[in-house]
Amino acid sequence: MTETKSIDAAAPTAATGVPNKSKPHALNLSLKDWTHWTDTWNLAASSTPDSTPDSTPTSAQESIEPGNTTPDRGAPRAVAPAYLGKQIRRWLFQRGTESPEQMSDLGAAIRKTLASEFDWSLDSLLTVNQYISSADGSEKILFRTMDGRFAECVLMPSPDRVTVCISSQVGCRMACTFCQTGKIGFSRNLSSGEILGQILLCQKRLTERGAPRTRITNVVFMGMGEPLDNIDAVIEACQTMVDPNGFGMSKHRVTVSTCGLVPEIERLGQSVAVSLAISLHAANDRLRSSMMPINKRYDLETLKQALLTYPVQTRHGITFEYVLINGVNDSLTDAKQLVRFVHGLKAKVNLIPMNPHPGSPMTQSHESQIRAFQSYLSARSIPAPVRYSRGQDVSGACGQLAAKKKEELDIAPRQVALARRREQIQERAQGSAT
Repeated sequence: MTETKSIDAAAPTAATGVPNKSKPHALNLSLKDWTHWTDTWNLAASSTPDSTPDSTPTSAQESIEPGNTTPDRGAPRAVAPAYLGKQIRRWLFQRGTESPEQMSDLGAAIRKTLASEFDWSLDSLLTVNQYISSADGSEKILFRTMDGRFAECVLMPSPDRVTVCISSQVGCRMACTFCQTGKIGFSRNLSSGEILGQILLCQKRLTERGAPRTRITNVVFMGMGEPLDNIDAVIEACQTMVDPNGFGMSKHRVTVSTCGLVPEIERLGQSVAVSLAISLHAANDRLRSSMMPINKRYDLETLKQALLTYPVQTRHGITFEYVLINGVNDSLTDAKQLVRFVHGLKAKVNLIPMNPHPGSPMTQSHESQIRAFQSYLSARSIPAPVRYSRGQDVSGACGQLAAKKKEELDIAPRQVALARRREQIQERAQGSAT
């Protein structure tokens, strides 16, 4: 049974009464940003006559230089920039702190400055519009950004892990024929803070529900958008996810899925080699180009060359996602072509029966065809589990995300996109009137 909880999308923040757009949001700052900020703060504090950053120094404030374990307590003290940045990030990502006042291991002066210079409220960045619960235990979270855009993530608890499927863009410009997200068009990229905020939203939701596990253990970039089309923000978000002072996840528990942007795959591997999944869906160029326009820019051979050098993180290597569509890509000929393509790669293939959506003529392959396809791969020592997506009844499964509200689940994605644009136009008109 589907359960929905709606929340006022325009609700003000508890701290200020209105959403604060004038300050940068703390979640959008990287460790490098925090180090730079604290260095600047130190210079300002040390240039003030007869003042110190705080009258009660912490261990971080006493670490003026590496190896200095006995600082001169009579001299003005500065905070070690890198260490302070790590402290702030631990409060943000490991404890979900939304106010510097709660950062008890920081001095009063810097807590006051942090509060005045940055916005800390998660609601100021992402506001939950609806929680839509699936019968399978997963839950889709429809959220709204500060500029009125809608996107969503999917929370998927299991007995041994808690996975969240997150979005990297509002919409998508890749236009894959089997994907509902591509049919709503592209609005904009999400910032690194908006990406990371989805994890915090899910952890808050788990706490509200009294779940036995309230920490996200696995993240998959398989929500709205093409992650590598937003490469800078995605790399920065991934770095925070695997940073011991961020979310502290293992690299093999963070998976970035891409339709095949080759230069960005290479850059991801060089910057933060998290687990990689390739949305493949066909192993011959003619068919794949008809399903996925990106293949016209980076064909299968070009893609494979990039994958051969990617630093894999799991024992299965690279994961290939293959949506099985009845009469399109599910024949034994297609399976043979797939075997030839993955030859020489350390890989597994996730077979995903097509998840239908309104307005699409495509349907999932028959069960007998799915098993025949799987058997062909397995017989050739290619791991090929069949993955039935969670959240299908709430438009939260693979290829179904389109920022739909509960009352819009049966509406074609283009109509939903038009509805969102009308809402934005009305809000702008109301804002101008006031």
